[in-house]
Amino acid sequence: MQDRMSALDLSGKDRLTVLSEAPLVAETPESLLDDDTTPIARFFIRNNGLLPERVEDPEAWRFTIDGEVEHPLDLSVAELKSRFPAKTFRMVLECGGNGRSFFEPKAEGNAWTNGGAGCAEWTGVSLRDVLQAAGLKNTALFTGHFGADPDKTGSVERQAMSRGVPITKALEEHTLLAWTMNGEPLPFIHGGPLRLIVPGWPGSLSQKWLKRIWIRDREHDGPGMTSYRVPVHPLPPGSDGTHGETRILESMPVRSIITAPAHGSSHEAGTRTIMVRGAAWAGDDAVTRVDCSIDGGATWVSAQMTPPRNRYDWVRWTATVELPGDGYYEIFARATDSQGRAQPFRAVNWNPNGYGCNVVHRVAFMVGEVV
Repeated sequence: MQDRMSALDLSGKDRLTVLSEAPLVAETPESLLDDDTTPIARFFIRNNGLLPERVEDPEAWRFTIDGEVEHPLDLSVAELKSRFPAKTFRMVLECGGNGRSFFEPKAEGNAWTNGGAGCAEWTGVSLRDVLQAAGLKNTALFTGHFGADPDKTGSVERQAMSRGVPITKALEEHTLLAWTMNGEPLPFIHGGPLRLIVPGWPGSLSQKWLKRIWIRDREHDGPGMTSYRVPVHPLPPGSDGTHGETRILESMPVRSIITAPAHGSSHEAGTRTIMVRGAAWAGDDAVTRVDCSIDGGATWVSAQMTPPRNRYDWVRWTATVELPGDGYYEIFARATDSQGRAQPFRAVNWNPNGYGCNVVHRVAFMVGEVV
């Protein structure tokens, strides 16, 4: 019971910022996301309920696939490994509320900056392969995901979170049933022994401690399906949005972060060149360019981008920025996706739950003495 009820456990984590203790939510400062592959110690944490009980034998962990299938399955992790080919992809996982703190007026929920994201190597089997073994019926339209974590009250009868995706998304090769993270057994705090990875879409779909996938003939209606929604038509900032038409939050918007220099850093007097580093990603789409500016967007410098390893990997980028003299500077980084959509300077898609805010990232630094 102690494992289930403990909320604040950051053992093995490196300088994460706690946004909530129960449930545990912690983000990673952007400057700590400077690795091509995000170390587990620096990977953000987002829980929606309390922690489930730990298991002694991860290989014996079982989950089911049922509903609109010809052959319902009840499989252990060991059986998954023996029956289906394993795949490894480096992919971004991002909280749906990432960037929420930049909305004006403030929206409800955890005040994420840009640190509700990370890019890890995930190993598992494609959900597609397992669904094909189960035999999808023609009526299969949507998934419903269920985990072992109790809700905020500690009830195991009520789901802390249960979302789902259209079958087309479930059948993508990169949608994984994962048991390994960065070559290590999937840590308990990140959903081990088994979790779902639905890349490009909100992290709430990547069910931790996975116990069941219910194949449905309609849109799933579990906890979280009514809250992870955004307005179809723009709302006035501050509106409660109760009477407007909404849609499910699916592909996440394009975003870039600056990982170096760090916000608030100081540099020697006479420094005239700054090497800027960062990462960018764009949900289901690709990042086509990243630009940096030190004059509020009056002029831009194009960044050099490293090609992603696979789809849903983030793009690492670098740019060389020339400084005219000593003093105070702000660097802005703006990414553009394959649909031609660039990050805005100010959030224009205000919504009460604070989803989809992807304003350009700003880092301030000093060169020389403060006058």
